[in-house]
Amino acid sequence: MALLQISEPGQSPEPHAKKRAIGIDLGTTNSLVATVRDGTAAVIALDNGQRLMPSVVAYNAEGKTIGAAAKQQASHDPLNTLMSIKRLMGKGLVDVQANKEVFPYHFDESKTATPTIKTAAGSKTPVEVSADILSALAEIGRKALGGDLEGVVITVPAYFDEAQRQATKDAAKLSGLHVLRLLNEPTAAALAYGLDQQEGGVIAVYDLGGGTFDISLLQLSQGVFQVLATGGDAALGGDDFDQAIKYWILEQCALVDKLSPTDEREILNLACDIKEQLTDKTSVQFSFSGQALELTREQLNILLDPLIDKTIRACKRSLRDAKIDKLDVDNVVMVGGSTRNLRVRERVADFFERELLHDINPDEVVAVGAAIQADILVGNKPDSDMLLLDVVPLSLGIETMGGLVEKIINRNTTIPVTKAQEFTTFKDGQTAMAVHVLQGERELVSDCRSLARFELRGIPPMVAGAAHIRITFQVDADGLLSVSALEKGTGVAADITVKPSYGLADDDIATMIRESYTHAQDDIDARALREQQVEAERLIEPLVLALAEDGKALLSPEEFTAIDASVKQLQDNYREQDADTLRDNIERLGQLSEEFAARRMNANIRSALAGHNVDEFDTTTESKQ
Repeated sequence: MALLQISEPGQSPEPHAKKRAIGIDLGTTNSLVATVRDGTAAVIALDNGQRLMPSVVAYNAEGKTIGAAAKQQASHDPLNTLMSIKRLMGKGLVDVQANKEVFPYHFDESKTATPTIKTAAGSKTPVEVSADILSALAEIGRKALGGDLEGVVITVPAYFDEAQRQATKDAAKLSGLHVLRLLNEPTAAALAYGLDQQEGGVIAVYDLGGGTFDISLLQLSQGVFQVLATGGDAALGGDDFDQAIKYWILEQCALVDKLSPTDEREILNLACDIKEQLTDKTSVQFSFSGQALELTREQLNILLDPLIDKTIRACKRSLRDAKIDKLDVDNVVMVGGSTRNLRVRERVADFFERELLHDINPDEVVAVGAAIQADILVGNKPDSDMLLLDVVPLSLGIETMGGLVEKIINRNTTIPVTKAQEFTTFKDGQTAMAVHVLQGERELVSDCRSLARFELRGIPPMVAGAAHIRITFQVDADGLLSVSALEKGTGVAADITVKPSYGLADDDIATMIRESYTHAQDDIDARALREQQVEAERLIEPLVLALAEDGKALLSPEEFTAIDASVKQLQDNYREQDADTLRDNIERLGQLSEEFAARRMNANIRSALAGHNVDEFDTTTESKQ
């Protein structure tokens, strides 16, 4: 006889049923979906028995094909078969063209805010293509779990900026998924390895996938995972290894003409196959364009070393950001299919001077970690005390007078985070303030990236410096930024959520960080100069007005001439002077006009008291009665 479960009114008939949640590794080359069942996280197999689903969508007049079947169409229909679409997420067409990305597609030149690809099924944006991939992965999860999903964790490269993260969330929303969190790929890998169970230590996660590279330094302390620093390249991975082999083949065959889209895809497929074979073999023989060729592992190492050098430089920068030595790193975790390459492992092991952790399938480790996090966030492990603390990859701030950047949240600050600073008005009677949000490590606005602009209006007219305006920056757990401005006296406020139409160009993030070191002293000098120029402007304008109003009444002709000449000299020359000279001239003018300022104050007090008795302002007599 079967047992009948009886539930109380309003309670679930399955009080102990687990909520359905999945983790998705939305990769450049391949994507995976994983979940936790019976306490174990594992990748869900596809209908064809494979565990990796190619991140490929082939469009035709009848609809679309996703995954392995789509990839098979790439060689004979490259224009309608969209691959490595992750490289386009959060970018503009201008970025793609400026960085000479190799994509055998027809882009709509009239739409530059985001790359729009012409296909047989109509124009497609990277967000739409990614949404199709996510929909396919979610359906695999639904079939395996037997019902609708309560939530999903999607992984992104740690170095994705706000635009790229927002594009990922938009793709998930378009596919109908409830995103519990965007999780940095290296952090997910650390979870999969169970490194959160250790007592502590520093973990380096070297993540080299098909199209992106990340290096993250994680500190584990008392059950808390904190990302000490991140670095990497949003456009460096196994695809670039294939490109290097492709150019070698073309050089051997003396082919210099531009390839057709079909030939381009064919040679890239060949290059990828050669690369994978050389993991197990010392040489590979093949033919292309009627020529018999051979590529040895030693030759491949020479081709790949310049690309691997980029990853090593990123590792050095991240160690410097974290203020630790490479010998302080306890574990080095290898993640991403491209870390199967023996040269990559050899170079990384030599750099960190220790054995590497690569026993877990590097293709699956990120998805497994995402599934573990999804299982926690959906509520299946309410007592879990594991925390994941990611960081802001680039400093965030606003423009201040003189074209200077005031950083409000510094790079590598743990997120989620909220920080605020108070600012004030520059001119008397100012009733509005323009807030210019910036991202970058340099001191001048011209050297940083503009994220957004908005205005705070309704400030009551006051003398310069009297208003108290609080600017608040908030970065959520997904790395998305919101900025608000509040005038504290009146309560007038304005805010904006930063959703730029496209992200940084491929090497911009790494370049911005590198230039912040290279130009450190130049930036210090430039900031010092601009601060003195702003101080000069602050001093000149009110002095000119004061001299016009009261100069001749309160100063002797000699005093008036001396101050007026000094003001004009500073006004004419302050932009050409160096910071030290300008500082001395400002101090000299300040001392020269100090007596004039005192006389004006006394005159204003006398004017205010005219016709009044001093006793009117004395409250002591009344208070004593």
